[in-house]
Amino acid sequence: MEAYAQVLSIAIPFFTLLIVIEEIVARIKGVEVNRLMDTISSLSSGLTNTLKEIMGLTVVVVSYKWMASNLAVFEIQSSVWMYILAFIGLDFAGYWSHRFSHVINVFWNRHIVHHSSEEFNLSCALRQSISEFVAIFFFLYIPMAIIGIPAKVVMIVAPIHLFAQFWYHTRLIKRMGFLEHIIVTPSHHRVHHAINDEYLDKNFAQIFIVWDKWFGTFQEELEDVPAVYGTKKPAATWNPIVINFQHIWMLAKDAWRTQNWWDKIRIWFMPTGWRPADVQLKYPISIITNPYEQEKYESPASGFLKAWSAIQLVIHNLLIYYALVHIADFQYVDIFLYAVFLMVSVFSYTTLMDLNRLALPVELIKLLFGIYLIYRMGGWYMMDNYFGGATVMMLVYFGLSMLLTFYFSYFERSQKLVSA
Repeated sequence: MEAYAQVLSIAIPFFTLLIVIEEIVARIKGVEVNRLMDTISSLSSGLTNTLKEIMGLTVVVVSYKWMASNLAVFEIQSSVWMYILAFIGLDFAGYWSHRFSHVINVFWNRHIVHHSSEEFNLSCALRQSISEFVAIFFFLYIPMAIIGIPAKVVMIVAPIHLFAQFWYHTRLIKRMGFLEHIIVTPSHHRVHHAINDEYLDKNFAQIFIVWDKWFGTFQEELEDVPAVYGTKKPAATWNPIVINFQHIWMLAKDAWRTQNWWDKIRIWFMPTGWRPADVQLKYPISIITNPYEQEKYESPASGFLKAWSAIQLVIHNLLIYYALVHIADFQYVDIFLYAVFLMVSVFSYTTLMDLNRLALPVELIKLLFGIYLIYRMGGWYMMDNYFGGATVMMLVYFGLSMLLTFYFSYFERSQKLVSA
């Protein structure tokens, strides 16, 4: 975990810099690629994914280390070939796990948050899942284990492979010549994120586009079909934690409501979007059938609330960065509670962004939880050793956040409801 935290402590500032550069270039070109609340939601989703990793909530059914130790048939001598084959192997496994996540109902819940943004930009690349509690696609790594790729090599290559998928989430880069035939480019990935019928469930590859071409899922970006982004059933919220569980909650309700026992079982493994006939008739849901009639979600937030939401994002980035840098100074239970606190806090301010009535009670929980952590730790996680008066500043922040949440929830939400 400490090594992973060190990598993230480097990656987060780098990703932030690229997002800022994308926005600057977009403004120079006169193109809008970011909407403030959407971008805050995307970056908040990235925070929750990091917190989930810190908490260690993913259960590995069969570890790669065990497979490499027990299934290896060959022994690769060349270190260069080990790293190359590991990268290719991870990409092959990534293609299939990505494809399964799109086409099977229950697995779509693991991936829906990544597609939930109705924009396509670098920040939406950070919309990563927190609902993937069980690593069930371990069997996809069996070929790598058989040919003898060591676990330590996979551990080094895996984050490189993951971070290499960040850059192509942009509308600013058009076609890339001969590279279009080899690697995944922004053009390919724009197709993947689109809800147009022509583009739906295409281009699953993560680095090498050849997988899609070999397995029949490739689609070129068409000049006369502009991509429309999001999901067929819009998320309609800025809260990334809610988005992570919307789909599986719908499946659970459908499984409960249907009168057909076979449908109660098969709904989980049917193609994504399938619903029992009786439930679909009695409980219809709104689906986008014509992408060009899409109305992007926008909460009725004032400029003041938008500014406060941006400040909240900055504060939470600093708090999580502090945890990543100092993770070795604390016991697991302390870090776990720190991450839980930040999860609650992210839930609170992103719920407030929606002007949802749940924001106020959740903020109260956050306030009490924060005070408890200060009492438990004798200050705010040793931060006073680095920044004088840090604990006092945290208490001031808790109080200010509570007051503003009350203001926005009571006054601004009431005014919006009256005007609506």
